[in-house]
Amino acid sequence: MGYERFVARRYLRSGRFFISVSTWITILGVALGVGVVCFVMSMHNGFEAEIRTRLLGTTSHISIFPVREEFIANYRALVDSLARVPGVAAASPFIYYKAAIASESAGDGIIVRGIVPELERRASQIEKNIVGGTYNFNEIVIADDTVPGIILGKNLADRLGAVLGSEVVLYSLKGDEIRSNTRPRVAKFYVAGIFESGMFEFDSELAYISLPAAQRLFRTGDAVTTIHLRLDDVYRAEAIRPVVDSLLEHRFEVVPWNVLHRNLFAWIAIEKKVLFLGFILIVLVAAFSIISTLVMLTMEKRAEIGILKTIGSTPGSIRKIFVYKGLGIGAGGVAGGWGLALAAAWLQNRYHLVSLPPDIYFISYLPIDIHPVDFLLAGLVTVAICFLAALYPAHQASRVSVVEVLRR
Repeated sequence: MGYERFVARRYLRSGRFFISVSTWITILGVALGVGVVCFVMSMHNGFEAEIRTRLLGTTSHISIFPVREEFIANYRALVDSLARVPGVAAASPFIYYKAAIASESAGDGIIVRGIVPELERRASQIEKNIVGGTYNFNEIVIADDTVPGIILGKNLADRLGAVLGSEVVLYSLKGDEIRSNTRPRVAKFYVAGIFESGMFEFDSELAYISLPAAQRLFRTGDAVTTIHLRLDDVYRAEAIRPVVDSLLEHRFEVVPWNVLHRNLFAWIAIEKKVLFLGFILIVLVAAFSIISTLVMLTMEKRAEIGILKTIGSTPGSIRKIFVYKGLGIGAGGVAGGWGLALAAAWLQNRYHLVSLPPDIYFISYLPIDIHPVDFLLAGLVTVAICFLAALYPAHQASRVSVVEVLRR
């Protein structure tokens, strides 16, 4: 260890009371800045992960749409082939159209998804999201009519005043030419289940029916509108996309989740960068404290600096002493900030100190997801800022005149 670092460590622990307290206050300021940056970034990561989990639990990792035709006719063979692709956990076909729905007390426009229950339970989390009733579309007899089941989003069911077992009616004009005497097709269903995904748009606008019922209602014949895939690793969607595209001989549009929901996740990524830049300003404020602390230390240690120069220390060595002290303040602040962020993250995940109203947000508390890369980046930026902040005081210290010191 060079003597410059030894002297810098002595300076870090010594000094007049005011300068010593100022040093520790500066370290605390840096620690708070780093802690806030790391905690907020981790909170943002947790929020993003929660959105991704809930969104992809209802939609899909990769969606396949027809290009030249309106429907996918040979969907059974395609589903079997796609399910065997390495990395694909499940494949499921469905029909996705708009329709009108009416209950005894209200009506609304919704999105109807016709699914194959056995395949869909492996490709999405719809069955796990059932909060009332059961995951089935079995037909029952009501007043001499055979009525199939429907599963409604919780907010949609509340808006319609629909409860388990109550009847609703779907209306569709899909497949008909619009004329003055055109009447919508009508299909009656009973509420077999109610789901809650946690995403407001899905819970207030989405309803599930069986694929055969959807084919009859929308007059698609023995065809579907989309096939979606669930992957073993959601982050391999871009890598698996060309494999699926090649298997389908480029006859369909293959869209991974990050492209399908590009606007949402692009906004989240931009927000994360803005948050990081904003909270780095806290560290910059602490950097001014480093400058003032080192300037005061230079004034206090003028005699000692003169002695060091007298015994042969060069201006470069003097600069190193003060730069090392600035880096020591930065390193101490980074270590303290990491500790504060980790402690706050543990407390938040365990005790849910920051809660959210569940009737407004889709989660009841802010989850924390720690990414070591974020901590490392915040630490490196902080140390770099502290290094730059120490340059000016270090330069001023190196210019102390030996003659002037000895004269005093």
